[in-house]
Amino acid sequence: MYYINGRFLVQKTSGVQRFAREIVREIDRAIAGMDPSEGWCLLMPGGADRDLDLKCIDVRQVGRLKGHAWEQVDLFRAARTGTLLNLCNSGPVLHPRSVTIIHDAMVFRTPDNFSLAYRSYHQTLGRILARRSVIGTVSDFSRTELMQFLGAKSVFIVPNSAEHILSIEPNDGVLGRLGLEPFRYALFIGSPTPNKNLGTAIAAFELLEASGPRFVVVGSANQSVFGTAETASSERVLFTGRLDDEDVAGLYRAAGALVFPSRYEGFGIPPLEAMTQGCPVVASDIPAVRETCGNAALYVNPLDARGIAAAVNRVFSDDALRADLVALGRARAKHFSWAASARRVVDAVRAIGSER
Repeated sequence: MYYINGRFLVQKTSGVQRFAREIVREIDRAIAGMDPSEGWCLLMPGGADRDLDLKCIDVRQVGRLKGHAWEQVDLFRAARTGTLLNLCNSGPVLHPRSVTIIHDAMVFRTPDNFSLAYRSYHQTLGRILARRSVIGTVSDFSRTELMQFLGAKSVFIVPNSAEHILSIEPNDGVLGRLGLEPFRYALFIGSPTPNKNLGTAIAAFELLEASGPRFVVVGSANQSVFGTAETASSERVLFTGRLDDEDVAGLYRAAGALVFPSRYEGFGIPPLEAMTQGCPVVASDIPAVRETCGNAALYVNPLDARGIAAAVNRVFSDDALRADLVALGRARAKHFSWAASARRVVDAVRAIGSER
């Protein structure tokens, strides 16, 4: 029996939870018509969202605990006789046959991103899982990082993707609601945590002339995990908070650019989402983002506010550059596929299951 850790269904959807949702959906499609004796079951805690609409994967609520306690006790008990797939950085350390996706090494590289309790727990948990579980991650960069910090001897790669946004009906009315003009704003998508480097990006936009674009920041940080998020008082910067997928799709389609100024990433889904929507990308020149975006982004030094401002000016004033970035971005996004990544995950899970 193959079990899936469904704790992500009680968490707010950031990039990690997006990965889990899309991989589970693709596993459900992939196993249709296969040997019915090969059972798959998604185990979830109480209060979980049941919106995945799975056809082949059984869904079962187990236990009464919450959070990490549910994972280490209730999930372990329910899944101990089978093979367990953990998709969101954590899982029960006592399980003897598990595959765990750890998305990055941020708890080691950027400890200021997290509360003391969170980073201490996940640093210890990651090291234990590297010995007890088969580890996967989302990029070659993250694989190198995890092998260094966790001591993992082998890490397989299952990249993120972005074609999920193509199935979302964009809400074009979001622009009017937020007081925005089409192609007169640049967009940021993500939790405004320290590694996202919003302070430098905001400083860059404040260097632009009064006629320059606005900077729209979409997302909210979990304060219990990340501590204090960036804020700004400039009228040029609009913080929308968390928006639904339809609003985000509408903003992508009418944005003059996505600005992705991170100092550290394990992958970076927003640039790929932007590329699928024909939105040019201005991105940090850091290894994981280079690996994701290839030749399809205009790269900047994330610590150089003037350089970011200059890049934004170029994208908004140079029609030929914009057209090139749009074409290159659409082509780049096609290199990634949730279905292909799900097949890699299934192969890893079956390999562990066959060793019993």
